Amino acid sequence: MITYEPFWELIKRKNISTYWLIQQKSLSSSTIDRLRKNLPITTTTINDLCSILDCKVEDIIAYEQENPCDS
Repeated sequence: MITYEPFWELIKRKNISTYWLIQQKSLSSSTIDRLRKNLPITTTTINDLCSILDCKVEDIIAYEQENPCDS
């Protein structure tokens, strides 16, 4: 499962609010909602977030295996 927990940790660490992202950087409130709910976002949005936040992709998303397979 893709999670956006790194994004939330990053903006907290950088002291950036979602309000600022929406008002100053024109990020849509629906994108913020999708991030909150771990719903899919486009690679274009990930690119925009990396540009806005001056970070790497792995600072935005992480993959967590839902059901680890037993070998």
